[in-house]
Amino acid sequence: MGAVPSLPVKDEKPQDTAEYLIGTFVGEESFPLSSDFWNKLLELPLTLQWQHDRVRQACEAFAKNNCHTRHLAKILIHLIWCLQESMSTSAGSAVVYVKAVNAAYVSTVFMKYLIENAKSNNFEELYLSLGEDEAAVEDLPNDQNLESLVMHGVFSFISTSDLSSPTYLLHHELLNFMLVTMSTQLRSGPSPGPKDVHPFIDAAMAQESSLVGLVVRKLLLNYITRPKIPFNGASYSIFSEGGGQPGVLQKVGSAAANLVLLPFSYFASSSGEGSRNPFVDNSLLVLLILVHYRKCMTMDESMTEQFEVDATSDSLLKANSYFSDNPFCKALKNARDVEFDRVDIEGNAYSGPLVRLPFASLFDTFGLCLTDECSILLLYTLVQGNSDFLEYVLVRADLDTLSLLTGHSGDELQLMPVLETLYNASRRTSNQIYMLLIILLILSQDSSFNASIHKLILPNVPWYQERLLHNTSLGSLMVIILIRTVKYNLSKLRDIFLHTNCLATLTNMAPHVHRLSAYASQRLVSLFDMLSRKYSKLAEQKKDSIHITKSITLEGGRISEDMSAELDIYTDFLRIVLEILNAILTYALPRNPEVVYAIMHRQEIFEPFRNLPRFNELLENIYSVLDFFNSRMDSQRMGGEWSVEKVLQVIIINCRSWRADGMKMFTQLRFTYEQENHPEEFFTPYVWQLVLSHSGFSFNPGAINLFPAALPVDISFRINKRRHQMAERRKISISKRKLRSAAEQVDVDDVMKHFAQKLRALIVSMDELKVQMLIQAVDTYGKGRICCCVPSMANVEHLRKAFSYLDKDDNGYIELGEL
Repeated sequence: MGAVPSLPVKDEKPQDTAEYLIGTFVGEESFPLSSDFWNKLLELPLTLQWQHDRVRQACEAFAKNNCHTRHLAKILIHLIWCLQESMSTSAGSAVVYVKAVNAAYVSTVFMKYLIENAKSNNFEELYLSLGEDEAAVEDLPNDQNLESLVMHGVFSFISTSDLSSPTYLLHHELLNFMLVTMSTQLRSGPSPGPKDVHPFIDAAMAQESSLVGLVVRKLLLNYITRPKIPFNGASYSIFSEGGGQPGVLQKVGSAAANLVLLPFSYFASSSGEGSRNPFVDNSLLVLLILVHYRKCMTMDESMTEQFEVDATSDSLLKANSYFSDNPFCKALKNARDVEFDRVDIEGNAYSGPLVRLPFASLFDTFGLCLTDECSILLLYTLVQGNSDFLEYVLVRADLDTLSLLTGHSGDELQLMPVLETLYNASRRTSNQIYMLLIILLILSQDSSFNASIHKLILPNVPWYQERLLHNTSLGSLMVIILIRTVKYNLSKLRDIFLHTNCLATLTNMAPHVHRLSAYASQRLVSLFDMLSRKYSKLAEQKKDSIHITKSITLEGGRISEDMSAELDIYTDFLRIVLEILNAILTYALPRNPEVVYAIMHRQEIFEPFRNLPRFNELLENIYSVLDFFNSRMDSQRMGGEWSVEKVLQVIIINCRSWRADGMKMFTQLRFTYEQENHPEEFFTPYVWQLVLSHSGFSFNPGAINLFPAALPVDISFRINKRRHQMAERRKISISKRKLRSAAEQVDVDDVMKHFAQKLRALIVSMDELKVQMLIQAVDTYGKGRICCCVPSMANVEHLRKAFSYLDKDDNGYIELGEL
C-alpha cells in the first residue's frame, strides 16, 4: 500500500486484523458512517506494535487521504455516539467503553500529526465536516459544527460519569484527547490576534455555562482527590520491556484495555516522572489551558473584509479588537466553598450557576503539592481571581498548613514548600519564582496575615542550611527568605521585576513586624548595605563614563543613559529599604529591639547617604533613633567590654521609654498586585510549557510558534540544575568559554601552566580540613583522587588538553599530588 502498512496475506483473514484495519483507515477508500468497518476497527482488540517510522508513514497517508475520506470527522462522530451510549444507562457496557477509548486514542494520534503539520491558519487540513452525501446524520444537530458536538460530548462524559475501574481509562484518554485538540495554540504566536483559529478550544468556550461549571468542578475534584484506580484486570505498561521495541505503547489485558498499540513515543515524551499521577496532572493542565485561554475578537466583523494582508492590517485589526469572556475563568473566579455561601451575609448572589468546591480539601492539597509548578499556577489563579478563596486562605487559622510554612501532624514537622522553593531558587524556573512571589505579595496586602505570621513560632527549619534557626517566627523566616531571594537575584538573575516584588512584600509586612529575630534584623540591614554597594559602584561607573563620552559622544552617550537608568532603579530600591526600616521604627520599635541593635551595629553604612538629596529625608528618623539609643548607651558606659547580651538588654530597657513623638510621619507605603493588561502573552506560553514538561505530551519543536522551542522545554533548567549539582560536588568550577578563548589565541602549554598554577594556589590557600572536604566531595572510589567530575570534561578538545596536562601519570585521574 505504499506509504501505509502492507496488507497481510489472505489466509490470515485480513479483514479481522489490526494491520488491515489501520491500513484501511489511513488509506484511499472512504467508508460511510454506517459501514460495519467502524465497529470492526473500534471493537477489535488491536495488539499491533509499530515502529516510529511506520506510524509516521501511516500519518502521512492519512493526511493525504483524509481530505476525501473524511475519516477523522467520522471517527469523531463515532466517539460522540460511544460517549452518548455510555451515559445513556447507569452502567455502560464494556464494549462501549472499549470503542470509546479506541476512538479517542486513534483520533488523538492522527489529529496530533495533522495539527503539527498544518499549513493553513485555520487548520482546514483537519476536514472537520462530512461530504455532501453524508451531511445529514441522525442523532446529531444540524445547527452545530462537529467540533462543538465533540467538545459537548467529551465535557458531558467527564463531568457526569463517575470515576471507576471500567471508566478510568476512558477518562484518562479523553484528557489526552483534549490536550491534543487544544494544542493548536502552539502553532500561533504569543500574542493572540483576531485571525487566530482554534477549532476545539473555541468550541469549548461556546458551551453552556452549566456544563462549563460541571467541568471545572470535576477537574478540580480530580486534583483534590488524586484518584488512583487500577484498570479492570488490565496491565498498562507505557513502554515495552525486554525483547520488545523501545518506545512502543503496550496496553494489553482485558477488554477494558484493548487499545491501538501504536508507539506511544510518537504521542508522548519519555521524560515524565514515574512518581507522578498522569491522570491528576492532565486534569490540572486541561483546567489551566481552559482558564487562561483568551479569544481575540474584532469589534465589527465587517471590518475584517476591509483589510487585506499587508504591512499594517494585523496592527489595525488588533487595535479594533477585544477579548471575549472566558466562561471557564468566570466559573473558577466565582467558585464558592461548599461550607459557606457569601450571599448569606451580602445578599448579592452570582447570577450564573455556581461551582461548589471543598475549600478545606483544596487548601490541604495545596499544602502537599506546592513544590509542583502546575499547583503553584493554580494557587496563583485562585488567589488572584477568586476573592472567596483568598479570604478563606487569609482567615484559615493554621496558615502554616498552606506551607507558607509549617504545620504539625502528630510529632512530625511538615516542610514548607513555598519558602523552601524560594530558598532553592537556583533549582527552580524563573516563572515558578515569579508565581510564588506574587502569591506572597497578594497575601501581604492583608494586615491580619502580616500580623498572624509573627505569632507562629517554628521550632526549627531543617532545610535552611546557612545557620540553625531555632524558635523563629514565621514572619522572621519570611523576611529572611525574601531578602535571600533579592541577594540571589542580584548576583544571578538580575531581574528588576523579582527585586520589586520582594521589596513590595517586605514593605507591606513592615508596619506589622513583631519581635523580628536577630538574624532577620541583621539580614534586613545587610540588604541596605548590599544595595548601597551596588549603588555606589554604579555611581562611580557613571562618573567615569562621563569623561569617556567627551571623546566618544554617540556610543558613550548610550552607555551613560543606561547607567543612569540603572542608577535610578537602585536609588528607588534603596529608598524602599529605608521606607521599610522607617515603618518598623515608626510603628513597631518597642516590639523590635533586635532591629534597633542591627541598625546601631551597622550605623556606619548609612553615613554616605545622609547628605544625598534623595535619601536624607528618609534617614532623619533612623538617625533620631540612633541618637536616642547611642546617648543611652553612652550614659551607661562603664569599663570593660560590652557583650551583645548587655547591649541588647540596654536597648530593651530603653525601648520601654521610647516615644515616637519626634519621628517624622511618612505616608505608609502599600503595594498591591495588579495583573498586566495582556496577561495572556505570559500565561498562554507558560501553561503550554508546563504541558510539555509535565504531561508526557510532546510536540514537534519546529512547529511551535508560541514560544522559542529550539531545545526541549525546560532543558536549560535541567542543564543548570546539573551544573549546580556538579559545582556542589567539586567546589571548583572551570569556565569552558574562557579556557576555549585563551586556547585559541595563546600557546597551549602556557595556558595549561597558568591553569595549573591557579588550581594549585586554590588548593594551597585552603586549610587541611577544607582540602579533605574537597577530596571527599569528589572522591567516589575512596582513592584520594578527583575522579568524578573532571574526567567528564575530556569530550571537548581544549578540555582534553587541559586534562592531559594535569594528569601527569596518564592514569585517567587528576590526583591531589599532581596539582
